[in-house]
Amino acid sequence: MITLCGFAVSNYFNIVKQVLLEKQIPFTEERTMTRSKDEAVLSASPLGKVPFIRTDAGPLCETPVILDYLEAQYPAHPLVPADAYAAAKVRELCTFMNLHLELVARELYPAVFFGGTVSDELKASTRKLLERNIAGFKRLVRFGPYIAGDSFSLADCVAFSNLPLIGMATKGAYGEDLLVAAGIDYKPYLALLGERASSQQVVADRKAEMARPKS
Repeated sequence: MITLCGFAVSNYFNIVKQVLLEKQIPFTEERTMTRSKDEAVLSASPLGKVPFIRTDAGPLCETPVILDYLEAQYPAHPLVPADAYAAAKVRELCTFMNLHLELVARELYPAVFFGGTVSDELKASTRKLLERNIAGFKRLVRFGPYIAGDSFSLADCVAFSNLPLIGMATKGAYGEDLLVAAGIDYKPYLALLGERASSQQVVADRKAEMARPKS
């Protein structure tokens, strides 16, 4: 049995959770906050990051590693094409969204989502990098109707949790959604994904987590 550790506001937790749901893998959840100093957490995720999973063979951390493990260990309901090149293109999109879009936009989160501040210099440099990277992303996406083509894949799980954050962060920081400004019409695509049972559960659980009383 898989135990998914993290919390439902984390986009990377939700990526793994949606994959588990889509692949119909039985799992339980263990609410774990990021940067925990608990030895039980650090023994599974040495930097205290979430998500991580516990398996019968042992723990695993880092979302791309977890996703590759789930795909290999549970081949039913595949989320990566059998063709090697098509599979690589799906993983290319996952990497691009995680590394070149979400990780860059994360610089804006303290000011947009948490009431903090971000210097004008950092905002400007982040915008410049995002605009460059979004232009590159536009060359990769297909929306045909899914992000990598005609089949739902791992890349759609990544997109469903990451693209809205990028859009909200840039809208909050710059007054415009930089994805939309670049001509990437991703809202109808997100609406399509939102019809899936896995998406609806992820959203409902995230809302419930956000409504929890602050301790």
